Amino acid sequence: MNILPIQFFEGTRVLDIAEDLLGKIVVTHFNHEVTSGLIVETEAYAGVSDSASHAFGGRRTARNETMYAKGGAVYVYICYGIHPMLNIVTNKKNIPDAVLIRAIEPLEGLDIMLNRTGKTISDASITRGPGNVARALGIHKGYDGMLLQNGAIKIYKENDKKLRQYLIGKSKRIGVENSGKDALQPYRFFIKGNAYVSKPNS
Repeated sequence: MNILPIQFFEGTRVLDIAEDLLGKIVVTHFNHEVTSGLIVETEAYAGVSDSASHAFGGRRTARNETMYAKGGAVYVYICYGIHPMLNIVTNKKNIPDAVLIRAIEPLEGLDIMLNRTGKTISDASITRGPGNVARALGIHKGYDGMLLQNGAIKIYKENDKKLRQYLIGKSKRIGVENSGKDALQPYRFFIKGNAYVSKPNS
C-alpha cells in the first residue's frame, strides 16, 4: 500500500476528493492497537456556500475552527452530544471544505473494533454510519486538528487501483433534510451494494 500524499487533500474540488476516497484504506494506530477499513461511503461538504456545512456563510466557531485548517487536517465533531464523526478537511487553509467518512468495511483489528463498540458478534452495523466508524477506529474529539498522514490516522491507496465508475453510487446526503436546496445535492458517494453502506446503497 502507498500512503496518499497530503497534496491529495489540498485539492480544490471537494466532490472529486469525496468520490476518490472510495476504495482507499483508513488506518488508525492508537496505544499499540491497529485498526483499518476500506472506505465505502463518504459525503462532501462544500464550505461557505453549502447550507449543510458547519461553515456555511463563513460561520467560524471554536467547534468548527479545524475546518479552516489546511487540507489533510482531521476534523472531529460530536453529533447529538454523543457520536464522534470523522471528517477530513480539504482544499487550502481558510477554505473550509470537508469530507465525512460515513462507512468503512473492516480489514484489520476486528476484535478491537468489537471491543470499542461493545459488540460481541460482528455484522455490517459495526462500521455503518459515521458514529460507528469513528468509534470502531478509536477516534474521539481529542484527535480534532491532527494532521492526517503525520500522526496516528492515515489513509492509503492499494497500489494505483481505481474503482470503476459503475461501482460508484451517488445520492443526496443523509440527515441534512433541513438544509434547504442543498439537502438535495448529490454529494454522497458510495460503493454500490456494499453491506456496510447506509441505505440506500444501490
